[in-house]
Amino acid sequence: MKKKLLMLNELLEKIDLSEEDLDKWLELNLIVPAGYTDDEVPVYYAETIEKVKKIQKLIELGYAPEDVQKIEKKVGMPGEGMDSSEKKKKGQYLTVGNLAERVGVSTRTIKHWEDKGIIEPDTRSEGGFRLYSETYVYLCQLIKDLQLFGYSLEEIKTVSDYFRDFKSLQENFDHVPDTEIEHKIQAMFREIDYLNKKMVSFKDGIQRWEDLLKKKRKELLSLQNRNEKRRKEETVKTVKTSKKKNQ
Repeated sequence: MKKKLLMLNELLEKIDLSEEDLDKWLELNLIVPAGYTDDEVPVYYAETIEKVKKIQKLIELGYAPEDVQKIEKKVGMPGEGMDSSEKKKKGQYLTVGNLAERVGVSTRTIKHWEDKGIIEPDTRSEGGFRLYSETYVYLCQLIKDLQLFGYSLEEIKTVSDYFRDFKSLQENFDHVPDTEIEHKIQAMFREIDYLNKKMVSFKDGIQRWEDLLKKKRKELLSLQNRNEKRRKEETVKTVKTSKKKNQ
């Protein structure tokens, strides 16, 4: 299940905490960002709000932030919603603009791929910001490759669905009927074979063009040399003619 994330400004809007206190808590690791955007802006799990309230209650009871840090290290926060492994897990998140810049396309293109169902954000912040993991940089480059191969967006959508199916099968293997698994695996094999055939065709075409361009480059260099030779001969001829006229 995708967890709700909050951008820094969204978190501050929901908690009664100054930026100075927040910085202090971050320094003590009382709260930890879930990750960062490509612009180094921290993002937080929505559950962070509950943790902030618990910390504030302890501080109201007279504990200093440093004391709260010691309590958490020894016994943990009461009713902690996130397990320790998840709390330590940080990710690098990309906004639509970050992703578009990294891939070399416009933000409109990213949004168009979203509308077509080719890609979907890993999560959204509560304020509606679409956030992607680093993996999407590579996936979007693959989409561009498929477009170069002549795939339509509908065909690319089919391929992206296979990727999602594969990931889902890996994560839910024990809960999917064996007949369904086999059916999806065979469909993926067919797509792999189809793409392999296309790639062989492209490789053959690339080789033809490489041979042709290599040949034409040699012919152009030969023609250029002939032209240079002719220009020199004409220059010599012009000089001789000029000398004769001056005699």
